[in-house]
Amino acid sequence: MDLSLSLSLSSPPNLHFALTKSLSFSPRFHQPLPFSTNFTSNSQTYSIITGYHPIKAQTSNQNNTPVDTAAAAADDDDDDGFILEDVPHLTNFLPDLPTYPNPLKHSQAYAIVKNTFVSPEDVLAQQIVVQKGSPRGVHFRRAGPREKVYFKPEEVRACIVTCGGLCPGINTVIREIVCGLNYMYGVNNILGIEGGYRGFYSKNTMELNPKVVNDIHKRGGTILQTSRGGHDTNKIVDNIQDRGINQVYIIGGDGTQKGAAAIFKEVEKRRLPVAVAGIPKTIDNDIAVIDKSFGFDTAVEEAQRAINAAHVEVESVENGVGIVKLMGRYSGFIAMFATLASRDVDCCLIPESPFYLEGQGGLFEFVQRRLKENGHVVIVLAEGAGQEYVSKSVNAPEEKDASGNKLLLDVGLWLTQQIKDHFTTVKKMAINMKYIDPTYMIRAVPSNAYDNIYCTLLAQSAVHGAMAGYSGFTVGPVNSRHAYIPIERVTEATNVVKLTDRMWARLLASTNQPIFLDRHEQI
Repeated sequence: MDLSLSLSLSSPPNLHFALTKSLSFSPRFHQPLPFSTNFTSNSQTYSIITGYHPIKAQTSNQNNTPVDTAAAAADDDDDDGFILEDVPHLTNFLPDLPTYPNPLKHSQAYAIVKNTFVSPEDVLAQQIVVQKGSPRGVHFRRAGPREKVYFKPEEVRACIVTCGGLCPGINTVIREIVCGLNYMYGVNNILGIEGGYRGFYSKNTMELNPKVVNDIHKRGGTILQTSRGGHDTNKIVDNIQDRGINQVYIIGGDGTQKGAAAIFKEVEKRRLPVAVAGIPKTIDNDIAVIDKSFGFDTAVEEAQRAINAAHVEVESVENGVGIVKLMGRYSGFIAMFATLASRDVDCCLIPESPFYLEGQGGLFEFVQRRLKENGHVVIVLAEGAGQEYVSKSVNAPEEKDASGNKLLLDVGLWLTQQIKDHFTTVKKMAINMKYIDPTYMIRAVPSNAYDNIYCTLLAQSAVHGAMAGYSGFTVGPVNSRHAYIPIERVTEATNVVKLTDRMWARLLASTNQPIFLDRHEQI
């Protein structure tokens, strides 16, 4: 098909020129946008009219595997490698939906804001460190309120559900979704789905309003209760349809967001005017694309108490060895950042970095050297580290939880016993072992000040997006600016610590621990 771009000057001389270029077109990845937009520069008004706008730089084969189509558009020299990974919109499958003026136009809170509404052309770059002449790369839509909305406030029936494990800040997100819908848009009909996904069809709901959620941010956990598994797409969407729900806010991690994507697909299939918004939650900070997940900073801060306690204990005895086990199933971000923040840690072990116990450069040798130098040693251990050693040692069968996650063996207790046996049996050396596992204490605390603010921004961004008609999206900061991201982007890979990045090098420089790798070994 042909894409055409025409620009005309509104004041003499009346110049007009047009550019027409043939590009391959797929209805799935190009969205019809027959809009006209005006802008002014140097006292002249320009009008841009476009026919179709590419909304995604990926396609899928018959196996539904993402395929990079950047090469197909390589002949397009005008966009400098610009890629917009757009989020779905209700008008994609309901093109006749009416629009309404955004109630924020009359909001007292926004009365003094210079630019109340986000421009439809505003996007955020995923990569901000670039070289001269390099492609502009992937971009996402900027989050925030739009000038037009696709729901009348009095017709909105919203619901909120929380799934998966606990994390500091869940209650804050719930509170701010409720208050955002009510205070900013005048929505009064909000339901809380109790007990996770299965709550849609097997549990009661609770009415939510600003009074009910007023002080829940001061508590840990979730007032809606949570669970793992229980996702039955058809039953859930049947319930959404039966209850007349038209906005769904889903708070959860990787598995939960995959469920949200399935719900959106079924809603789209049934052509229902329902906005599905995801708010990514994981205490491990293992969600891809976004800068960090809510609750992570609180977890790092709370972990300091456990590390400090371990340091006090081992410093107060002869040959004290303290082990602190922190969360981190596949990603060691909490352990890494807690170690960097503490300065009392001698060695940090994470799932991404292999380690070994015996021999030159091994953990036993390092612990012995630190005991000789300082009289004590503190080891921070992510729960997913060293699982291959533990499974071999105890010969345990692999088990999974209701979400499909592999059940981890207690590497903390295993390592404690290994160190104790080595020094008492092999080295004939008395040591004082101290093992601390603060996992559930950290998960259960309320969010700190930073995370409270972050949760507010996430919740309000989700509300703005749903009211603007976006669906099948998740929200989060990309280079410190909040964006709307296709759900599949945050679930396609796990965010892990990159051992070749500088942050891990900073930790190694701080602790002066072994890297547990041969100089010639490739990462």
